[in-house]
Amino acid sequence: MCSNHPRRQQASTLVDSRLYFFGGGTDTIVSSEVWYLDLSSSFNISTPSWHSNVVMPVGYNFGTSCLSPIDNSTVFLIGGRTWIANTNNFSYTSSVYKFDSKVSQWTTPTINNFNSNFTSRSDIQAVIDNYGKIFIFGGSDYINPTITPIYNYYNDMNTLDITNMTWSTQTQSQSALTYIGYTATLLPNGLIVYIGGSSGSSTSVRVNNISQIQVFDTKFYVWSTKPISGSTIASRRYHSAVLTQDGNIIIYGGSTLDSSGKIVYVFSDVAVLNTNSWVWSVPSATSASILYTNNIYILDIQNYTWVTTFNIPTTTNPAKQTQSNGNSSTDQANNSSSNLYIGIGVGAGVVILAVVFFVIGFFIFKNQHKQEIIATPGTFQGW
Repeated sequence: MCSNHPRRQQASTLVDSRLYFFGGGTDTIVSSEVWYLDLSSSFNISTPSWHSNVVMPVGYNFGTSCLSPIDNSTVFLIGGRTWIANTNNFSYTSSVYKFDSKVSQWTTPTINNFNSNFTSRSDIQAVIDNYGKIFIFGGSDYINPTITPIYNYYNDMNTLDITNMTWSTQTQSQSALTYIGYTATLLPNGLIVYIGGSSGSSTSVRVNNISQIQVFDTKFYVWSTKPISGSTIASRRYHSAVLTQDGNIIIYGGSTLDSSGKIVYVFSDVAVLNTNSWVWSVPSATSASILYTNNIYILDIQNYTWVTTFNIPTTTNPAKQTQSNGNSSTDQANNSSSNLYIGIGVGAGVVILAVVFFVIGFFIFKNQHKQEIIATPGTFQGW
């Protein structure tokens, strides 16, 4: 994320103390670059410690990524739109890539029973459980950017078991909504909470009611709807979400679009969903709406104020990572002695040592003394 290349629509994953960003769109191209933010030491937002890494096989945006709980070093890049590197030419290539962060190497895995309809699937959020099973719901495909775009919208639940690289697809009933541009957050009890986004078809798309939340049970493969009370939260899509260790999901930003797909309004608010009581609340923190940025923003969630410094705890032990979410969405790791929690944001953002990171680029920092959210390069208008 050098100073000349602000971007959005990237995927991101926290690996150890490195927060990786994959691809993303700029004003002119879809990038194949890989950058990481070094979170092993404190820094001021004016001088973040960015480092470049080996480039991706393709340009990449609108996808999602998950960290393997098996080795805590392999990143799976799922779906998204792929492009011939550093161009705006669409590439009909693999929908799954593996990145070995130990040796900075990309490979294309062989997958059993792959769903051919998943090729070029985008606008999705994946989560991964402790056993290495990735869950991806819905999404859309973008066929050709040079003609009138052709979109198909989906409501299937796709899973990839990374222990044996086997794919399976559960077709939903016609009554199940298609979902795009949502956030997905995996709770410790195995429920995936889907917030916001849009539903419909290629001819009619509507923003989902954020006070009626769809929940998927990964143990029994059944859906339910949770009516949400509390504060009124505007419906939106392409926002960010992270999970805290006390069962709250914090969302940030997002946008609304008109019938032609153009952005109508960009949100700068923060909202908190208590998944124990299913109640929305709204803290006072807001930030300016920005089209593109390569800045980093940190939110202290003890008092919901924006701060300028990311501070490493004075004593830390390696956190045992127990994936409980995946984007977009929120993998958690905890360490009982230092009380560190790691969260990973959807789509564009992720988390760090004791910091939860939002899709657009946020972290929530959590330790015995401080809780922070970090907003990193991305766009505050969504993806």
